[in-house]
Amino acid sequence: MPASASHSDPVSAQRRRGFWLRTLHQWHWISSALCLVGMLLFAATGVTLNHAAKIEAKPRVDNHALQLPAPLLASLAASPEEGNASLPAEVAAWLGDRLEVSLGRRPAEWSAAEAYISMPTPGADAWLSIDRETGAVEYERTDRGWVSYLNDLHKGRNAGPAWGWFIDVFAIACLVFCITGLFLLHLHARQRRMTWPLVGLGLVVPLLLALVFIH
Repeated sequence: MPASASHSDPVSAQRRRGFWLRTLHQWHWISSALCLVGMLLFAATGVTLNHAAKIEAKPRVDNHALQLPAPLLASLAASPEEGNASLPAEVAAWLGDRLEVSLGRRPAEWSAAEAYISMPTPGADAWLSIDRETGAVEYERTDRGWVSYLNDLHKGRNAGPAWGWFIDVFAIACLVFCITGLFLLHLHARQRRMTWPLVGLGLVVPLLLALVFIH
């Protein structure tokens, strides 16, 4: 009886190890598939951000001047004297058609003299001003190029809530990928003697750089 029990222990241990290997491999490849493209994007933009001062950007500035028709100008009279509120729908639609921008329900900053809308996006900045007395419209957009666009996506700058949710999901997938990879390293460490020295090196190098060279 003791002999059979001792014989079953290695078998059950092997089954447990096989179960965890299959489970970890499954989570590892699923998380790697989910975060693969995002990881490439964030790794590449990590390099461009680190060398941002050396990468020349050639901003392109577009200016437009329009005159708001009298009926639309009159519709601004119902807007608040001060504070934040969206443009009247008909004014937003007219400006969107002529400037090829999507104003939607974007809030404007209202004062007695003007309505001002700031419209920053990844890689670009834009603003629009409407003179409430004359109906003169000024619009300016500064485009800093694709590198700046991708860098702003990396930082989540002016990218909106949907992109913010994507970054959160991407970060969780990366955590799952790294944690399952760590457990897989543990399961394979007996056959790969350099596993933990290399893991330790990955910890010690950035730690030393931070302690010695960052002041």
